[in-house]
Amino acid sequence: MSGGGQYQGLWGEFTGSMGKNRLALLGLVVVVGLVLVALVAPWLAPHDPNAIDVDAILLPPSPAHPFGTDELGRDVFSRMIMGSRVSLEVGLVSAGLATLIGVILGALAGFYGGWVEAGIMRFTDMMLCFPTFFLILAVIALLEPSIINIMAVIGLTSWMGVARLVRAEFLTLKEREYVLAAKSLGAGDLRIIFRHILPNAMAPVLVAATLGVAGAILVESGLSFLGLGVQPPAASWGNILNQGKANIEIAWWLSLFPGLAILVTVLGYNLLGEGIRDALDPRLH
Repeated sequence: MSGGGQYQGLWGEFTGSMGKNRLALLGLVVVVGLVLVALVAPWLAPHDPNAIDVDAILLPPSPAHPFGTDELGRDVFSRMIMGSRVSLEVGLVSAGLATLIGVILGALAGFYGGWVEAGIMRFTDMMLCFPTFFLILAVIALLEPSIINIMAVIGLTSWMGVARLVRAEFLTLKEREYVLAAKSLGAGDLRIIFRHILPNAMAPVLVAATLGVAGAILVESGLSFLGLGVQPPAASWGNILNQGKANIEIAWWLSLFPGLAILVTVLGYNLLGEGIRDALDPRLH
């Protein structure tokens, strides 16, 4: 079978497996819906998310304000829509950065072995010893809370799982016949790593990256809830929850709707990630 036909066959198996997994399809719908909402957020929001209206303070859900208003009279529905952009941006950038670092370090450790592997994996183990969320809290407390700092810190403290996955894949794949053949033909290390081994090691990386987006969204929401994340007046689901905490007895909608948004989004990414893992696992076919 030619290379193109082989890849078409693998793609057909992948899409067929995903199509049979209803939970994975549900996760895909949630993720695609979130992306679309985030892309058109400025046009989808019915009100200015930062507009203060003293005549509409803590109004319950109504046709004019589907998710009610907050303590400053701002429309919660509009702020939720704008907050989806923050969640998507933080999730994708943080997970992308963590995946990039993990792939590079894991590939170097798995391919070269020896002292390179020992040094990288001991550093990875050291990073795993720190409680990640508390490490992020400590770093953010020292830096100025901003979305850029949040994305950087989450990405720089979340790569360890990807590195271990890639190392394990490289340890197995570097002994395959096609890699040994490439070495015998004089191919350089970089060509072997990026052309022959890495493409075949991307299945677990893709799953880890998808699940990493969900984890990054949870961390950002937690930081914003504690007041160390996205700063007002910018809207995020976490700081809307923080506002709801002070008014939970009289304004339940400030806690319910952002909480449900975080739950559904994280669940969607997790279902999609599990579906991708099942579709890419040859033992299940």
